[in-house]
Amino acid sequence: MPARSPLTRSRRALGGLLTLALVASPVAVTTGAAHAGTAATSSPAAVDLGATVTTGKTTKKSKGKAAKVWSPRKEQYADTVTLTDLEIPMSDGVILRGDLTLPADADGEPVDKRFPVVVTITAYNKSVLANSGLGGSDGGYLVKRGYAQLTVDARGTGSSSGQWNAFDTRENTDAGEIMTWAHEQSWSNGRTAMTGPSYMGISQLWAAAAQPKGLKAIFPQVPGADVYRDVVASGGAIDVGFIPLWLGLVTTTGLIPPAVGASEPQSALSIYLDHIMGAFGFTAQVIPAALLAQEPAYDGEFYEQRSVINVIDQVEVPAFFVSGEYDLFQRGTPLLFEALQRNGVPTKLITGPWDHLQGSSAADIGDAGYGSLEELQLRWFDHYVKGKRDKRLHKDIANLTYYEQGSGRWTRSKRWIDRDLRARSYHLSGSSTTALVNGSLTTGTPEAGTADVLPVPVSGACTRSANQWTAGILNAGASQFPFPNPCFDDTRVNDLTGVVFETEPMERATAFRGPINARLYTSVAGGGDGMLSVSVEDVAPDGTVSRLTGGWQVLSLAETDRRRSRKLNGKIIQPWHPFTEESQAPLEGIEPVDVEVFPTAAKIRRGHRLRVAVQAFDVPHLLPTLPVLLGSLSVITVHTGPETPSELDEGHEQHRQPGPEVGVGAAGLVGLGVGEDPHQHQDHAVDTHEGADDAADVEQAGLVCAGRAVARGVLAHGHS
Repeated sequence: MPARSPLTRSRRALGGLLTLALVASPVAVTTGAAHAGTAATSSPAAVDLGATVTTGKTTKKSKGKAAKVWSPRKEQYADTVTLTDLEIPMSDGVILRGDLTLPADADGEPVDKRFPVVVTITAYNKSVLANSGLGGSDGGYLVKRGYAQLTVDARGTGSSSGQWNAFDTRENTDAGEIMTWAHEQSWSNGRTAMTGPSYMGISQLWAAAAQPKGLKAIFPQVPGADVYRDVVASGGAIDVGFIPLWLGLVTTTGLIPPAVGASEPQSALSIYLDHIMGAFGFTAQVIPAALLAQEPAYDGEFYEQRSVINVIDQVEVPAFFVSGEYDLFQRGTPLLFEALQRNGVPTKLITGPWDHLQGSSAADIGDAGYGSLEELQLRWFDHYVKGKRDKRLHKDIANLTYYEQGSGRWTRSKRWIDRDLRARSYHLSGSSTTALVNGSLTTGTPEAGTADVLPVPVSGACTRSANQWTAGILNAGASQFPFPNPCFDDTRVNDLTGVVFETEPMERATAFRGPINARLYTSVAGGGDGMLSVSVEDVAPDGTVSRLTGGWQVLSLAETDRRRSRKLNGKIIQPWHPFTEESQAPLEGIEPVDVEVFPTAAKIRRGHRLRVAVQAFDVPHLLPTLPVLLGSLSVITVHTGPETPSELDEGHEQHRQPGPEVGVGAAGLVGLGVGEDPHQHQDHAVDTHEGADDAADVEQAGLVCAGRAVARGVLAHGHS
C-alpha cells in the first residue's frame, strides 16, 4: 500500500491547524441548492494481509498458499450532489440543520434511490468542517460507492438552533434522535452508520448508546471516554493547554453567521442570538469556575453526564476505533475498545504514533497495513451496514493493531491487556539531584535516598507533552519549517528541570504495554501542595531522550480507591482516584502517591536505558486551581529504598506459552489481575467474532454476551 503523498498529509495537517487556529472560513452555500462533491483519492493497491500471521509481538510470513486479498470496490456513481441546511426537528422543538450528500450521475443529478446513510455530528460548524482536516475521511469516497452522507451541526453550533453545552444530557439525547430521523427519511434505506474524529467520535458513542433503530455500525476516531480524567483535569490539575483552544474553536465557529441566513434571515438571527447567549454562558464560565476550584474542578455530576464511558455498556453496534499514542484521548480510547470487547461487541482498535490532529486526519493509517481510512470505513460498513459478506474481515484485521515505540514496528494482538503480560516493578533507588545527579532504576533491591522536586514553572515546555496537549498544533506548525522542533524528539533539556532515575543499559530488549502506575513515596515541605509530573522515557546510547508517555497527580487529590484500581498480578497498573472535593486532603508526612501514567506500548532496545523523570509542572498543559497555587510552589521530596519503595509498575511483555496458565479464566484474561471480582474472569465471548465465517450474521443473531454489568461496574468511572 503506497503511503499518502506529502501533499495530502500537508493538506490535512494544515486544514486542522488553520481550523484550530480559528482562522478557517466557511464556504458559500445556498439553502436547498445542490453542488457537486469530490471524492478522496483512494490508494490504488490492495494490501496482502492473508499471508500474515502474528504470534505474540512478532509477525512472520506463513508458509503455503496465500489467501484471497481484499480490495476496495470501484466507484458506482460518477459524482455527488449536496443539499444544504436540511431541518432536523428535535423532541423539544429545537431545529438542527444538516447537509446531505447523495450519489449523482454524470450530469450532477441526484440518483433516485434509497441509500444507507453515514452520519457525522459536529460542533465545529459543518461549513468550516468541509474545508479542514478535522472531519477525518472525505465523505465523497463512500457516497460514490452507494452511501448518503449527512453532516449535522450540533445544538447551538453552526446553523443549528439552541445553546451549546458540550455533551450535556440534552445534546446527547439529540444524537439518538438525529439517527432516528436519518433512518426515516425518503432518501434513506433505513440502515445507518456514523463517522468522524474527536467530538464527532464521541457523538457516535452517545448515539449508539441510545440504540436508535437502523444504526448498524460506527467508526470513531480518537474519542474520549472519561472527560475529567482523560483531558479536562488529568491528575486533578486543570488543563489550560487544550481546553481553552477547544472552547474558543467551538465558540468562534459558532459565531460565524449561519449559512441559512441568505434565505432565512429571521431564522438566522434567532440562531445567532442563541449562539451568543451560549458563548456567554457555558463557554465563558467553565474554565474560570474550574480554576476557582468550583464544581468543574472536581469529578461529579457535571462530568458524569458528559462521559460516554458511563453508557458504553449500552453500545451494541460494531465499532472500529482509531487512537494515537500522543493523542488527547490516549487514555480514554483504549478503555472504550476494551469495554465493548468485554461485552462481546465486534470491535477493532488501531493505535498509531499520532497526536490529535494526526489521529483525526488518519492520513498515515495505511502504515498499519490495512489500507487507507476511506478503505477501512468502506470495508467495515459494507460488511455491517450493507450486509456484503466479508468472510476475511476479522481474519485480516486483528482486534488490536498498535505501533510499538522504540522498535518502530506495527504489532497485532487480540487484547490490549492480554495473557502475554505480567506486572514488573522498577524500583527508584538512591538519591537524585536536579540537573546534577541521576538516581537508579532497578528490578533488584533499592538503596535508600531522597530526591527534591523543585517547583520549576517551565517544566514541560520543551517536550512532546506540549504538542500533545495543544492537540498537535505545535507539530503541525513546525512541519512547515525546514527543520524539526528538537523538543519533540529529545527531552533531555526538560529533564534538567526535575529529578531522574534510570536503569543501566539494557542487556536485552524489554517491552511493555498498557497503563502504568508510578507509586512514589512523597512528602511536601511546609504542609504545601503540588503536583507530580512523571515521564517514562527511553535513553539512547548517544544520550537522546525520547518521551514515551506521562502522568500527573495533584498531591492533595491523591486518595486511591484500590477496589476500583486496575491490577495485574496484584500490582496496581492503573490507579483510580475519586477526584472529589470530599476526597481532597493535604499530604501528611511521607505517603505513597499513585500517579496514573497514561497507556502506551514500547520496547527499550538493547543498550538503551529506561528512565523515569519527575517534575513539579507540565506547561502549557496543566495549572493548579487558584486556592492551591501558592502551595504548589512547595518543594516535593520523593523517597526511595526498602522502607519507602517508590516504583514504576507496568505490564511487561513475556513470550507466549502454549496451553493454559495459572490464574487464567475461561477467556484467558489473565491481564486483568483483579482478584476482588470473580466476574472479571468470565468469558464474554470476546473472540466470538474473530474469524467468524460471517461476523455480520453472528452479530445480528444477538450473540452479544452479558458482560454489560461488568462494564458498568468496572468501567463506569473511567477505569477497567
